Amino acid sequence: MVSSSLSGIYFILCLVSHIYYKEEEMDFGKAFSFVFEDEDWLKKIGITGLIMLIPILGQLAVVGWTIEVTRRVIGNDPKPLPDWDDFMGYLVSGLQVLVIGFIYMLPVIVIQGCTAGLIPLLGQSGGNDDTLMTVFSILTACLGCITLLYAIVVGLIMPAAIGNFAAKNELKAAFSFGEVFGMVRNNIGAYFMVFLGSIVASFVGSLGTIACVIGVIFTYAYAYAIIGHLTGQAYNMAVPGAGSDSGAVVGIVEPDLSADF
Repeated sequence: MVSSSLSGIYFILCLVSHIYYKEEEMDFGKAFSFVFEDEDWLKKIGITGLIMLIPILGQLAVVGWTIEVTRRVIGNDPKPLPDWDDFMGYLVSGLQVLVIGFIYMLPVIVIQGCTAGLIPLLGQSGGNDDTLMTVFSILTACLGCITLLYAIVVGLIMPAAIGNFAAKNELKAAFSFGEVFGMVRNNIGAYFMVFLGSIVASFVGSLGTIACVIGVIFTYAYAYAIIGHLTGQAYNMAVPGAGSDSGAVVGIVEPDLSADF
């Protein structure tokens, strides 16, 4: 049942990808298959899954490892699945992505904070003020809709921001808003596919729980690799010639910690 559902979703996404990218050639299927083309994929995915079990630091390092996948795809590396020979480098990249995510999600945090700040007012009224309750309910519903819409927009923008960061190895590149928004605006189909692909990848990752939980070690690592590959592909579509640019970052690099953001 699960397999049939996943196959159906994958077929639809591949069909949409074909419709959007008959000329540009975004290879959606490649993001799901490239892992198995690496002769050491089992070792690399297995190590990634085990590192994910390390609270916080391990998970951040895996995010950085995903950035390395993106970076290698952007650079057209024939072996985009990285090994674990630079844990600290991946950890720093993961921390930088955490900063990127926090800043892009800051409006949502503010909205939720404002909503939480209204709760004491209800407590003071004792819940007996119908007008206040009505206003609070309407306001909460409106803020919820705004939050949902913003989350969808960020879901499209974040891959572009992260791709720009991965390609230039500068934290500030993720906040070059004009450049990032332009990438999404001119290649909305590509980033829509990354958005959908990330949802499918997350679903694939959760399938590991079916295999007595231990399967999560492999499926979530695989899901991160998929997302990294899709993000790199989308960047190459948004920035023509990025992969052949001599300034493109390929392979493991030392993150720029002095970048101003």
